[in-house]
Amino acid sequence: MSSSSQATVMGRPRDPDVDQRTLSAAARVFGEEGWSGFTIDAVARLAGVGKASIYRRWPDKDVLLACALRTHLEHLAGVDTGCLRDDLIALACQLLRLYLGEAGRAAQRLAHEAPATPTLSAQYQALRRSQFKAARGVVRRGIARGEIPADTPVNLLLDCLVGGAMNHVVATPPSKRAALAAAMEAYATELVDYLLR
Repeated sequence: MSSSSQATVMGRPRDPDVDQRTLSAAARVFGEEGWSGFTIDAVARLAGVGKASIYRRWPDKDVLLACALRTHLEHLAGVDTGCLRDDLIALACQLLRLYLGEAGRAAQRLAHEAPATPTLSAQYQALRRSQFKAARGVVRRGIARGEIPADTPVNLLLDCLVGGAMNHVVATPPSKRAALAAAMEAYATELVDYLLR
C-alpha cells in the first residue's frame, strides 16, 4: 500500500489541542452553569470543537467533567518547612491559587453541588482528601514540635484555614481579583496569624 493510500485509510490526524481546549471549556462551563447547565453542546461551543470530537474522547458528560476536574483542580501538595506558621501560610497560598485560578469557579461549584449530586461526589472527596491530608500532616508536625498545644482541634483549625481562603475569594468582587492575587501571600499570612492566636 502506498503512503498516500495509508494516509487515506488513517484519516486526518487529530488536533492535539482539542483535548486541552475541551477540558478547559468543560471546567469553565461547569463553573459558570453548574451541573444542571453542564452540557456537551455548551462545552463544544465554548471550546470551538464539534460534538463528535468530544464523544470520540469521552463517552458522556459525566466522564468529561470528571476528567476536566481531575486535570484542572490542583490538589494540595504537602509542605514541610520545619515551621508550622510557614507551612500553613504555604497551604493557604495553595488554596488561594486554586480558587483564584482558571478553574476556581469550578472548584467553588464542586464544593456546593457535590453533596447533592452523586456524579460529582468522587471528585469532591478526592479534592477534600488532598486538602486535609496535606494540612493534617502540617498541623501534626507542629504539635510534635511543640509549636501548638497537643489538644489543638486539628479539624477545626483546618476548616477555618480552608473556609477562610475560599470565602475570601468568593467575597472579593471580580474587579478586585487581580489585586487579591497580587496580595495573596499577605492575606495568607494575616489569616494564619489570626488562626494561630
